[in-house]
Amino acid sequence: MNYTLHQLEVFLKVAQLQSVTKASEALYLTQPAVSIQLKKFQEQFKIPLFELVGRRIYITEFGEEVVVAGQKIMDEVKAIDYKALSYQGELAGKLKIAIVSTAKYVMPFIISDFINENRGVDLIMDVTNKASVIKALENNEIDFAMVSTIPNKLKINRIELMRNELYMVGGKQYKHKGKNLSKSEFQKLPLIYREQGSATRLAMEKFIDSKKISTYKKMELTSNEALKQAVISGLGFSIMPLIGIKNAITIGDLQIIPVKGLPIVTNWNLIWLSSKNMSAISKALIDYVKNNKEALIAKHFDWMEKYE
Repeated sequence: MNYTLHQLEVFLKVAQLQSVTKASEALYLTQPAVSIQLKKFQEQFKIPLFELVGRRIYITEFGEEVVVAGQKIMDEVKAIDYKALSYQGELAGKLKIAIVSTAKYVMPFIISDFINENRGVDLIMDVTNKASVIKALENNEIDFAMVSTIPNKLKINRIELMRNELYMVGGKQYKHKGKNLSKSEFQKLPLIYREQGSATRLAMEKFIDSKKISTYKKMELTSNEALKQAVISGLGFSIMPLIGIKNAITIGDLQIIPVKGLPIVTNWNLIWLSSKNMSAISKALIDYVKNNKEALIAKHFDWMEKYE
């Protein structure tokens, strides 16, 4: 056998994505380059690693065995890289973070400089719903989480980052007269909700219940982006975090509808288990965020002040 680590890496990515095109995009290579490396890797074996049916690649049983063994090899290679950087006095290893979907508009700006300054740190960031984020934190599967609602059942430490403001929004088609939407007007609007368990859903329901408003529920969607597009298209109205709809408001696709008692204000928090055995990377990130959060917020989110 005379295959290279690069050929193995290409095969693993193709096996994962079942597509040369997607693998080339993920590896920042041209499709011909991926195909050549894949062919050279296959030539090292007499048994087929994959089958091509139409445009889709199917990994054979033998290929799956190679995937398992190959992933172990690549993990060991990565471990060597981490150790080499550690001996040079640099931070090295994996940093695992889970964030709720709306936090994707915040978290990258908070940690981008930290990741860029520490080339030995590999970031794994899972963008999912609140329930999955809390479960991953509880099971100690991640180092940090970013949420707007603190879980009550877990003992956690946190760094409070910035305000999270939720407003009533509608598409540009909606015409409203007067300052604040009346209760009777509110009750006539078809509302679009996030899925059960979403922090945005919980905040919206809590506000509606507190005002004793009987609502007309139009639909339920599982992502903030899908919800935004539905409101823009005129399918209904919703209470949404400002952080995710700034551009749509700026260009006029969405409008904030004034309602007494809004915006709902919570805070974004970087949290971790109090009992967590923190790695050097985690400790460094905590120090970085504590020391730089005001500057980062001022740099990237000063536009929010005009809505306060």
